[in-house]
Amino acid sequence: MTDVVLRVDHLNGGYDRHTVLRDLSFELRAGEILALLGPNGAGKTTTLMTVAGFLPAISGSVEVLGQPALRRPPYQLARLGLGYVPDDRALFKSLSVRENLVVAHRGGSALDMALDYFPELRKRLDVRAGSLSGGEQQMLVIARALVSRPRILMIDELSMGLAPAVVAKVLPVLRRISDDLSTAIVLVEQHVQQALAIADHGLVLVHGDVRVHAPGSVLRDDPDQLERAYLGQSVDPTLTEKPQDVPA
Repeated sequence: MTDVVLRVDHLNGGYDRHTVLRDLSFELRAGEILALLGPNGAGKTTTLMTVAGFLPAISGSVEVLGQPALRRPPYQLARLGLGYVPDDRALFKSLSVRENLVVAHRGGSALDMALDYFPELRKRLDVRAGSLSGGEQQMLVIARALVSRPRILMIDELSMGLAPAVVAKVLPVLRRISDDLSTAIVLVEQHVQQALAIADHGLVLVHGDVRVHAPGSVLRDDPDQLERAYLGQSVDPTLTEKPQDVPA
């Protein structure tokens, strides 16, 4: 897995020229998962929305599958292969599970493939999305993203409103998707240890600045450093190397 599918270089972003995100750089290769972590207000959602084209960047650059991505509208980035799952899920709640999937389906066997990862949805195909449990809705929104065959999948706050047991069930599926389909995944998640358990890399943002960027296993095994990063305290300098210098 050597192909860089997502490259973010010195990205600054925010709202109405108010900088929320400062000098963010990372690279992600096919089949890798990046856990984007940090306290509330750290800039995680801003990162995803800027990369996905929903917010204009202040400066810096983003490449999606080798193509310049900034100033492209979201639908063009989706055609390039970038999938985005927002934290509000954005389901068509009056439509059935099947209809929500068909809306994004581009043909072929992608619909069956997506349902193979979430077999619970096969039993609920004719149920309105608004009648599903929170966990089922999250499965549906990920499955809907999968049927468009994304090369990169960005998921914002997968666990929002979900019981820990549901999160523990869904997160390993993302690891399988990444491994099976060589899909690169950027995951914003508040269940830190569970996210790091499936992630190749972890990146901690605090007040828009990168505090730590290191292999997921390193952060998982060093909770003290992780806690210091969240609190904005000094951390081991070897955990703040530039992305290209961090071993995969």
